[in-house]
Amino acid sequence: MHRRLSPPVAARLSAATADLHGPLAVVDLDAFDANAATLVDLAAGVPIRIATKSLRSRPLIERALGRGGFEGLMCYAVREALWWARDGHDNLLVAYPSVDVPALAELAADPALTRAVVVMVDSVEHVDFIAREVPGHEGLRVAIDVDASLRVGPAHMGVRRSPTRTPADVEAVIRRAQERGLVVAGLMFYDAQIAGLPDSSPVVRRMKKASDAELRTRRAEVVAAARALADLELVNGGGTGSLHVTHHDPSLTELAAGSGLFAPTLFDGYDALSLRPAAYFAAPVVRRPGAGMVTAYGGGYVASGPPGWSRVPSPLPEHEVALLRREGAGEVQTPLEGPGADRLSLGDRIWFRHAKAGELAERFTEFALVSSDGGDRVVGRAATYRGEGQCFG
Repeated sequence: MHRRLSPPVAARLSAATADLHGPLAVVDLDAFDANAATLVDLAAGVPIRIATKSLRSRPLIERALGRGGFEGLMCYAVREALWWARDGHDNLLVAYPSVDVPALAELAADPALTRAVVVMVDSVEHVDFIAREVPGHEGLRVAIDVDASLRVGPAHMGVRRSPTRTPADVEAVIRRAQERGLVVAGLMFYDAQIAGLPDSSPVVRRMKKASDAELRTRRAEVVAAARALADLELVNGGGTGSLHVTHHDPSLTELAAGSGLFAPTLFDGYDALSLRPAAYFAAPVVRRPGAGMVTAYGGGYVASGPPGWSRVPSPLPEHEVALLRREGAGEVQTPLEGPGADRLSLGDRIWFRHAKAGELAERFTEFALVSSDGGDRVVGRAATYRGEGQCFG
């Protein structure tokens, strides 16, 4: 008995969305749900806080949040957290320090919002800023962003975020926060050099292993020092790319993930991840500059981070076309070349995967939701933040 092979992804998506006008963005719900289950398995019983910046679509965030294993939201802006809180959510952590004084004042003025939202600080300087600039700041709940990078001599591996790194650093921030009337509710450790770095070589794998060992020891020391001074509600750590190691650390009360639900191309190179691409966008062919070449409308959705070819969108392999190295992905048009170009006609769709996750949502007002349940078809729409008239930076 021969197993029936599934048609190529591009063909399935084009057939399912034939009645929709392009450019358009699609989420494969079957892959999305499978990825959610994979992330929960990797977390091994430790609750996962959903990183909203990696989805930026309220219906999809709520879909994941409705599954067992996910608890709470990790927002990227105070105004975003206020929006979620007014929608009835009460377990909200703003993962980035904010100097949005009007939004912080709005939060401080409402006890119900203050109970729902924890905001981030990363230094004595930021604590003093809030105390000086935000009226009624007393009682605001804060978490401290602790530097989780790896330092080996002069080498710094990880992202440049918090200046607070040692138990003594954290103690100083806690004491200043308490002096200023803030309530220290938690700590956060983001291990970008583990969670955000593909397993591209033996050297990288060794570095990640060493970083996990160093961080686990230091994190335990920091958490112990913090708990001696404050009643911590949460200790957050990790990301999609490090769930499989961070869940072993007993000093953490929760993990964080979001990008793994969409599985963009930057997550293709992780040894411990077996995720299914779930988010795509399509751009229609509008030109034929010459033999072996076509041009698609739009498509210049380049991801943030260090500039390079890892940050540009990737056409699906079955199209057999690639971006032109001398032009890349364009703001209004994207030229492509390859053996598949001459098989494409004007109006045909070229399907791409984005390099990162939530940034795609800033380009579209909605995702078309596709499922194989009852045959590949569009089963709904999910508004993005942009589609709901929201832009949080």
